[in-house]
Amino acid sequence: MLTCKDFLRELSDYLDENLGAEARTQLEQHIAACPNCWVIADTTKKTIRVYKGMDPYPIPADVEARLMQALERKMAAKQPK
Repeated sequence: MLTCKDFLRELSDYLDENLGAEARTQLEQHIAACPNCWVIADTTKKTIRVYKGMDPYPIPADVEARLMQALERKMAAKQPK
C-alpha cells in the first residue's frame, strides 16, 4: 500500500492523468482509505477547476522582477558548492 509521501510525490501526475492504470488504481485506493490525502486531492482538483475558469491577470513588472530575484537566490543557495 502506498504511503502519504508516495501519494504526494505522484499527485501531479495523478491529476494530469499521466499515470499507468496500476499506479492510478493504487493512488485511488490510498485516497479512499486516507482522509487527509482525499482532502488534498479533492481540494487541489477544485482549485485547478477554479483557476482554469479565470482570465489571466498579469502581475506588475516590479513584482515579477522581485519574484524572479528571490527564486534565483533560492536556487543559488541550493546549488552544491
